[in-house]
Amino acid sequence: MRDLVAAVEGLREGQLRSVELVREAIARARLVQLRHNCFVQIDAEGSMAAAEMADALLQGCAAEGVRPPGALLGVPLAHKDMFEREGRSTSCASKVRQSRAARRSATVVSRLDLAGAVDIGTLNMAEFALGATGHNATTGDCRNAWDPDFISGGSSSGSAVAVATGAVFASLGSDTGGSVRIPASANGVVGLKPTYGLIPRTGSMKLSPSIDVIGPMARSARDIALLLEVLAGADGIDAWSSSRPRPRYVHEVARGVEGLRIGVPRNHFAVGVAPVIRAAMEASLTALARAGALLVPLDVPEDVAVMAELSRAVVYAEATALHGEALRKLGARYTPQVRLRASTGLGIPAPVYLEALQWRLPLLRRFVMQVFSRCDVLHTPTIPIPVPRRDETDVGAGPGLWELLAQLVRCTAPFNFLGLPAISVPAGLDSRGLPIGAQYVARPFAEAVLLRVAAVQQQATPLASPLGYDASVENLPRK
Repeated sequence: MRDLVAAVEGLREGQLRSVELVREAIARARLVQLRHNCFVQIDAEGSMAAAEMADALLQGCAAEGVRPPGALLGVPLAHKDMFEREGRSTSCASKVRQSRAARRSATVVSRLDLAGAVDIGTLNMAEFALGATGHNATTGDCRNAWDPDFISGGSSSGSAVAVATGAVFASLGSDTGGSVRIPASANGVVGLKPTYGLIPRTGSMKLSPSIDVIGPMARSARDIALLLEVLAGADGIDAWSSSRPRPRYVHEVARGVEGLRIGVPRNHFAVGVAPVIRAAMEASLTALARAGALLVPLDVPEDVAVMAELSRAVVYAEATALHGEALRKLGARYTPQVRLRASTGLGIPAPVYLEALQWRLPLLRRFVMQVFSRCDVLHTPTIPIPVPRRDETDVGAGPGLWELLAQLVRCTAPFNFLGLPAISVPAGLDSRGLPIGAQYVARPFAEAVLLRVAAVQQQATPLASPLGYDASVENLPRK
C-alpha cells in the first residue's frame, strides 16, 4: 500500500493525479465505512473540486519547471471530528454540540490547507474523546481495521482505521491519555504523541488543556516526519505552543540508530505484560540492536506507577469544568457512559487537582534525570495486553471491564502527565492476527530521535495491510 511520501513524490513527478487519488480515496472510504464505521462525513464534491485545483497547479508548475508549493499538494487526508473548519460544523461525535458552522479553521487544518492537502471528510471518535476503546452510542462503534469484532482503540478511533485501511494517507487525532497511540497500536499504524506544546491546539476540541496534544497517524515514520514539518511550531494564539526551532524531521528520520541507547525497563512497564506482547517487544529490541543500537536495562522511577492516577485527576477535573454548563443544560443528550465520565471531576477535590498539577514538573525533572541520563529512548509496549474484543469492553461487560480499560492506558497515560513525546510503531501480529505496538519515549522535543527508531523498527517488522486493503477498490471486503 502506497504511503504519504510516495504519493507526494508521485504527484510531483507527474506519475499520479490528485483527482485519481481522491476518487480512489472516496470510493475506498465508502466501502470501508460499511465494515468499520470510521467516517462521520465524506465530502466527495468538495474534495474532488480541491483535487482538480491541485492537479491544475501541479501541471502548471511542471510546465514552468518550478517546484510545486505545498509539501502535501493533492494528497487526500481526513481527520478526527474535533477540528474546526471555517464554514463547517464539528460535532465531536456527540449530540450535545449545536450544529453551527465554525467561523475560522483550526491552526492545524489551516496549515494542512496551505500545504495543499485535500480534506475528504471527518472521522469517528469517542464522544468528546472520553474513551479508549472506540465505542460510541451516538455515531456507532468504530471497529478494528483487522477484525471488526475487536476494538479500534480510542479516542482517535476513526483516524487509525481510515489510515490502516488505506482510505487516507494520514490523519490527525488527539492524545490525552493514549488516544493516538492506543488506536495506532490496535490497527497497525504509526502514531505520534508529540511533546506538549509542539503542535498548536487552536481551534481544536478541548478535553484537558493542561495535557491535551494533537498528534498525527500515518503508515510510516517518514510520513510522520513530513507531517511534523507542516504542523509543528507556535501560532501566536495557543499560549502553550512552543516557538523553539524545529529540526529537519524528514532529514533526521533516515539517520538510523547506530550508537543510540535504548532503555529497557526492568520494572513497571515490564510487569504484567502478556507473553505474546513480551515476545514482540523482545523481537523489536533485537532488531534495534542488530541495527547498532545499545540496549540499556534500567529501572524507571517507582513513582511512575502513580502518574496515570495523577493524569486521571487532572484530566477529569478539567473535563468536568469544561462540560459543566452543558451537563446542567443538555445532560440528557450525552450518552450515559460519557455523561458519567464527564461528571467524574465532581468527585475530585480542588486540592487534589492542584496538587497533581504541582507534582508534574518535579516528577518530569526526576524522570528525565533518572531515565534519560542513561538512555536516549525508552522502550515499552504500547498496550501490554492483546487487543480486546468490543463486547469485552462495552458498557455492562462485567467486573473485568475496568481492569481492561486500566490496562489499555497503563503504558501511555504516564507520558501524557509528563508531557513527553512518545510514538507507537507496529511490532508484529498476535496469534489472532491482530497488531501489536511498541512504544518509544524520549526527552522533551526529541521527536526526531523517536522517528529514527521508528523507521528502523518498521524496516525490521514490515506489516501487511489488513484484510487485503492493499488491493484495488473493486476487491475490497464488503460488509
